[in-house]
Amino acid sequence: MVMEDLDVAEIRGWAVGLSALHQRIAKHFVRAEPRHHAYDCLRALISPIERKNGWQIAEHVGDATPDGVQRLLATAQWHADQIRDDLQTYVVEHLGHPEAVFVIDETGFLKKGAKSVGVKRQYSGTAGRTENCQIGVFLASASPCGRTFLDRELYLPKEWASDPERCEEAGVPEQIVFATKPQLARQMLERAFKAGVSAAWVTGDSVYGADFCLRKELTDRGQASVLAVKSTQSLWGWETGVPVQRPIRDVVERVAPEAWVHLSAGDGAKGPRLYDWAWGLMAPARRSGWEHWWLARRSISDPSEVAYYFVYAPEATALTEIVEVAGTRWAVEESLETAKGEVGLDQYEVRKWTGWYRHITLALLAHAFLTVTRAKAVGSDGQKGGALRLDVELIPLTVPEVRRLLVGVGLVGAAARGAHDALVILAAETSSAGQALALQAPNGPTNCSSAAVVLGTKK
Repeated sequence: MVMEDLDVAEIRGWAVGLSALHQRIAKHFVRAEPRHHAYDCLRALISPIERKNGWQIAEHVGDATPDGVQRLLATAQWHADQIRDDLQTYVVEHLGHPEAVFVIDETGFLKKGAKSVGVKRQYSGTAGRTENCQIGVFLASASPCGRTFLDRELYLPKEWASDPERCEEAGVPEQIVFATKPQLARQMLERAFKAGVSAAWVTGDSVYGADFCLRKELTDRGQASVLAVKSTQSLWGWETGVPVQRPIRDVVERVAPEAWVHLSAGDGAKGPRLYDWAWGLMAPARRSGWEHWWLARRSISDPSEVAYYFVYAPEATALTEIVEVAGTRWAVEESLETAKGEVGLDQYEVRKWTGWYRHITLALLAHAFLTVTRAKAVGSDGQKGGALRLDVELIPLTVPEVRRLLVGVGLVGAAARGAHDALVILAAETSSAGQALALQAPNGPTNCSSAAVVLGTKK
């Protein structure tokens, strides 16, 4: 797919969307000061400043000190959960799709010291090792329209939850008790379902797939799911008409070589993610027309590398669809990295409970805005027609590129910079061309300082 021309006016129109998004949440701020600072904060999170912390945000929006930003995140009267509810509504309105997949995932936030709420030495998938960090659990929505986040919870370890003085110092509400990561995921899913947010599938890694209560709740709801499990996870199957319980790895080891199928779990940075896949029926489902399956994914280059899943879905579901759902989690992992890199998801300097939820919620809102803006620019069919035709390979219109476009025309800076109605192609740093190319606008000069950008996506 190729999207061929964006003019300055259209990119400026994107900024109107940010103002409209702020108006959506403005009602939750009683006083004008935090309401205005919330808008400044959203603009700063989308901006190119190196670190999205209090001082740099303040400098970016023209404040002499970070006091306003700090009050917004610490003491101003507003509730992050209300903004979270508006976030969900916004995402459903603009990115909702019958084929949407809910993805449960977590990420680590590396920290120094022992004062930040929930911090401890614990395993961080982000770092790939045990680190002093906080863990955030996230519920994301991935659909053909785009992928972004719906909800968030901070994991509070047992040693924190059982220490009232420490919790009080960090501002943890009295009603908060210890909850496992799967329990946090169940809470977020329940909130989404109650709010009328629906999805065709739910997926998550083995931390969540190992939780019987989570799997049962999804099964009881008639919610299709593909959840990773460990190799030691037991399952019930049938052998010569007799029910037998075995670890899933033992079941997979018995699979005939010809039963493995070569399929892609979606595109990655280096092209299709190709693996060998096998599946089989488990114990019969109680719901008529539905089935429980086990699923295995085997590396082509290293057959000893195998991942395992439990699947619950309508009996007519094809293996190719299940494989696509299993691959969705990787896309959301990339979105978490994008949220950290583009909107400062992990660049906070708050230590307390309220500050964490406020910063994270505003960052997720900024990420949703960029995702929605990209979806509108590309269009429902992934293309945008125009008078200009380019014979160069255009770079993808991604969430990061949308942010750079907004920055380029001065719409998220401390002060807007004048932009002429002309077009410039912004070449990617990795482009083989190695330089930006100028293009004459339909009614304007070629020699101009416009920051508008023409981008494209392709398959």
